[in-house]
Order: sequence, then C-alpha cells, then structure tokens
Amino acid sequence: MTHHSETFHLGGNAFETHTDGKIICFDDNEANKVASPKRALLGALAACSGIDVVSILEKMRVSFSNFSITVDGDLTEDYPKYYERIHMVFKIKLAELDREKMGKAVNLSIEKYCGVYAMLSKAAIVESSIEWL
Repeated sequence: MTHHSETFHLGGNAFETHTDGKIICFDDNEANKVASPKRALLGALAACSGIDVVSILEKMRVSFSNFSITVDGDLTEDYPKYYERIHMVFKIKLAELDREKMGKAVNLSIEKYCGVYAMLSKAAIVESSIEWL
C-alpha cells in the first residue's frame, strides 16, 4: 500500500498538505493557529496510539471516560533539531478493575499496532505512562 500527499506553499512559512481528500495546514509562526510540522508529529503519535487504545478497550468491553494523551518531545540543541526523547502520558478514567486492561491496551498499541510509534522509536527514545483520573 502506498500513501500519497501533495503539499502547497501558501506564502511565508505556511504550507497546506492534501492527502486522502483531507487538508492539513502547517506553519512555524507561533501567532498562527496551525501546528508546526514537528509538533504535528507529536499529535499524530497521540492520535495513532489513541485510536488503537480505544479500539482495544471497546473490544475488551471496558467503559471509560475523559481519555486524553499528552506528548512532550525534547528537541536536540543542534541542527537539524529533532526529538531525541518523547514521553506520552495516557490519561483515563475507568474502573480500578480495568486498569490492567488499559495497560494491556497501551502495550499492544505501542508494541504492535501504532505505526507512528514504530517509526519514531527508531529515531528517539519513546516512553509512556498511564495516569488514572
């Protein structure tokens, strides 16, 4: 399977990417309301793993709420600046009896299913933890 995207320069440091009939905007100007490419990568990691976790929990028939994922990336000092360490925190509210299932869902995502995690873990140290709400 091949994925295709096309990216257009909009002016300044703004770009618009078209992929699968969807549009993603990028800009490194902090004043704009769109993400920089590197920050968007952190969001893609969270979304990829989050989709897996939700799917796995649903298959396990685990009820949950308030699910979110925070991701922090530590950039190198020198150019090209890249994330050398990434930490994901899965935050979720569920029954205490289901905590082990949540741990299993996170492990399955990061060890087996999440392609974004697989790619990034080849270039950076990627750590994760779970915070119970």
